[in-house]
Amino acid sequence: MKNKIEALRKAKGVRQEELAKAMGVSRQTISSLENGRYNPSIMLAHQIARYFGLAIEEVFIFEEE
Repeated sequence: MKNKIEALRKAKGVRQEELAKAMGVSRQTISSLENGRYNPSIMLAHQIARYFGLAIEEVFIFEEE
């Protein structure tokens, strides 16, 4: 699954550490999400989308396999 987290975070001027703290996860989790190495739980995806004031579908791109 692809996502727009890195672009959204940078546009808002937020560091990985800041986003991680706001989400209650590690900086490594944010890095893994941004690099597509980790798929978030639905709760974390919802938290991230709300943080940026967007719908989940606007942050995460679900690709059919």
